[in-house]
Amino acid sequence: MPVDALDTRILRLLLKQPGTSVREYARILGVARGTLQARLDRLERDGVITGTAAALSPAALGHPVLAFVHIEVTQGHLDEVGDALAAVPEIVEAFSITGGGDLLARVVARDNAHLEDIVQKLISMPGVVRTRTEVALRERVSHRMLPLVESIGRSARG
Repeated sequence: MPVDALDTRILRLLLKQPGTSVREYARILGVARGTLQARLDRLERDGVITGTAAALSPAALGHPVLAFVHIEVTQGHLDEVGDALAAVPEIVEAFSITGGGDLLARVVARDNAHLEDIVQKLISMPGVVRTRTEVALRERVSHRMLPLVESIGRSARG
């Protein structure tokens, strides 16, 4: 089911005021609590809302270095390497990709020496052919969903 104008209002509120009660969201939006809860349940069931975990800062956790590691994998070993990446705690995300490399991992580290240790661990994994690392200097646009939700909301209003 497509996201409608009420759904986008709900999503916008969830992003702007996380942690507010369902009752308060319903009051702010001017809808019945049951209506709001039914919408939230559907948005979760449809995979629009994928979680409610707290956003954490790797830098504040002592891992200020952010790098993106392109990983080239021996043909037929993508799943095995993906499973091995999941065992490395400093890999906070990994995607299979097109273009240069087969996987792209977002890696956090305490410092450059620690990053080198992580990359060496990756290179030693069975099925990994080579890696290419790009260190992020400064975040220019932080992870965000609100502009997308607002754009969808404008489209939903017609």
